[in-house]
Amino acid sequence: MKIKNILISQNPPADFDKSPYAELKRKYSINIDFYKFFRVEALSSREFREAKINILDHTAIVFSSKNTVDYFFNLLKELRVELPEDMKYICTTDATAFYLQNYIQFRKRKVFFNKNNDPKGLYDLILKNQDCKFLIPCGSDMPATGLAAFCDEHNIAYTQAVIFKNVPNNLKDEVDITKYDMIIFFSPSGIQSLKQNFPDFEQGEVAFGVLGDAAAQAVTDAGFTLHVKAPSKEAPSITAAMDIFLKEYATRRR
Repeated sequence: MKIKNILISQNPPADFDKSPYAELKRKYSINIDFYKFFRVEALSSREFREAKINILDHTAIVFSSKNTVDYFFNLLKELRVELPEDMKYICTTDATAFYLQNYIQFRKRKVFFNKNNDPKGLYDLILKNQDCKFLIPCGSDMPATGLAAFCDEHNIAYTQAVIFKNVPNNLKDEVDITKYDMIIFFSPSGIQSLKQNFPDFEQGEVAFGVLGDAAAQAVTDAGFTLHVKAPSKEAPSITAAMDIFLKEYATRRR
């Protein structure tokens, strides 16, 4: 197995030359292309109602990202639901908490955020508010599995609410999938898009890399072989994992 051409299944970084991908390209004389394998679409109010989730049955909402905040409040507008003044908000990062100011006034609400930026910090916040019934907005293929397991373990009431979905992009006219020696995935939707766009694709000697457990499971479930996975103790990022792999399998190193 020799790696020369790599396909990254997401949009390129804003400043590629300063990104870790650029360093890999220089270090191993490889080609790296970026194509977003899927797009994100909000669930319609009709689709959300089919799940029979009553938002107002909950007393706290957990937000994992700015995008989740946007999709959630846009959905509220469609549903014509107004949140009560005593609703609590728990955010996985301080940036997400501050972003909430686009939709709520901090002085009238109760907003908490994870100061440690790790799962333990979030779980501590959940425990401090364990009498709440939590609503966890999420994507169709990115459930909050870790948080759900924690809540189950501690008998904390919660509901996962899918508010957006990932839809495969049309790659057939944009991507020559046969030219790549390695493909990197970031979610199960990437695997779904690959199979939908290229139903006759055979992995053969193509190396697959993933970021996250969900994407890793999707690769295995689809019958493919996984070669690179992050995060890990040795490789906290996908580019670090790729670096370790390419040391052995790149066609040429500088």
